[in-house]
Amino acid sequence: MPIKLNCGLSRKVADQNYGSRGASINVEVEVESSLAGNPTALKDRIKRIFGLVRDSLTEELNGTGNGQARPNGASTGTGNGQKAPARAATQSQIRAIGAIAKRLRINLDELLGQRFQVKRAQELSIKQASQLIDELNGNKEGG
Repeated sequence: MPIKLNCGLSRKVADQNYGSRGASINVEVEVESSLAGNPTALKDRIKRIFGLVRDSLTEELNGTGNGQARPNGASTGTGNGQKAPARAATQSQIRAIGAIAKRLRINLDELLGQRFQVKRAQELSIKQASQLIDELNGNKEGG
């Protein structure tokens, strides 16, 4: 009989203008029952699962997760007069950025880090992605 592990975290963080937002993640997994006889291995498995939950929660609160609750990462607003966060780049924009950078032999990771302080094109706003596409297309001839 397998053992069920349930790991969960909730966190609330401050937002601009004295607001806050939160996220909660709970994961239940089954592991082999042989771990019951090996406390060290069981503890290691729990740590790994908890680490995944912790990383996922951090990504969600930082806006870098792949949550599907809002289309294109768009916010529905905060309800307390705060400005909604910028919409995330569309999949078409992300594909276009990747294709143009590849064609121009540009190190996209380096460009994104220097220009926008992000690691992946998925972290760009729709406006940033549009600007980047325009700039890269302007460099077609020799940039």
